[in-house]
Amino acid sequence: MNSDKKGLNTTCTHVGELEDKAFKGAVSPLYMSTSYQFDDVEVKRYPRYFNTPNQEALCKKMAALEHTEAALIFGSGMAAISTALMTFLQAGDHVVLQQTIYGGTYHLAVSQFERFGIEYSFTNGWEVEDFEKEIKSNTKVLYLETPSNPLLTITDIKGVADLAKKKGILSMIDNTFASPVNQTPTDFGIDVVVHSATKYMGGHSDICAGVVAASQENMDKVFQTGICFGGSLSDYTVWLLERSLKTMAIRVRAQNENAMKMAEYLESNQDVDNVYYPGLKNHPGHALAKSQMRGFGGMLSFELNPEIDASLFFKELQLIKPSMSLAGIESTMLSPTQTSHALMSPEDRAKQGIKDSLIRFSLGIEEIEDLVEDIEQAIANVKPMTVSV
Repeated sequence: MNSDKKGLNTTCTHVGELEDKAFKGAVSPLYMSTSYQFDDVEVKRYPRYFNTPNQEALCKKMAALEHTEAALIFGSGMAAISTALMTFLQAGDHVVLQQTIYGGTYHLAVSQFERFGIEYSFTNGWEVEDFEKEIKSNTKVLYLETPSNPLLTITDIKGVADLAKKKGILSMIDNTFASPVNQTPTDFGIDVVVHSATKYMGGHSDICAGVVAASQENMDKVFQTGICFGGSLSDYTVWLLERSLKTMAIRVRAQNENAMKMAEYLESNQDVDNVYYPGLKNHPGHALAKSQMRGFGGMLSFELNPEIDASLFFKELQLIKPSMSLAGIESTMLSPTQTSHALMSPEDRAKQGIKDSLIRFSLGIEEIEDLVEDIEQAIANVKPMTVSV
């Protein structure tokens, strides 16, 4: 199916689907084989080569969603990120990474790059000029993440992409928090897009996967690295992911709506000190987010007042799950210092503004009134009582 000018829901549902020629079923058939014929065939198929029937079909859908020529599916978000970065970096090269990035990506840089002879710098902020200040003569990649995990900072995608092109550097973005429903970075000139497909693409907290999407030329390079690293995905999970993508646009738009309402509620709550959500007009990146996003996303972060013990607050939640990961249809909360950014040092977390009291909130699709009620009862149960004299 030609994906040009197709609507988002149509693309999610139909692009890349496999025809069931045997029984005319409504969904793509699942091909579980790990061994295929090698002679007298057009394609020599092997799972690690990303070219089984289900893998090929899903890659077409992913490319269509990200407005790229090609894409590859990996076994996890970090498999996608590490494969993509190691494709375009080698000994003697330098990469500039945004200061506010996912903790796993940060850990990859600080724990692995040096032993491969790769230099790296973190920006002091998330503005275009912060990237430019860190560029060196051997810089090969500019890496950004917007909205960022967990503080929802907003970076000028086109600005960084233009800077990279001017300097002859490759630009790469983690688009996980936005999803292609809310943001398609290649429309602004980004070269390579990476995702943890575990999140909004999977959307049901039961799939672990990653995506890299780019031009055919760049994806040919990623493919050569990928077949060596071996981070391919089982066809059963590929099939489940294709099933999940059919409802991604509907799910994400519902989560966008819930997150906006929740951010406004938390902002007005006297027991909450700070709320981080780009949909709020007082968010420093609001105008920029509005110019490059179609929706503000289903993620937000907030800080309770100091007298409220966040660890006790988690224990009192009855509907919202204190759970790792994000973007499922069920609402979840976590402490970044204990989970997503636990591998960072306290000093480096402080540089990003990640406090121990910070709570990351992934909005699901429940009724907003039920979520608000759960938060209010949890706060009431842990809030110190005021004793009148």
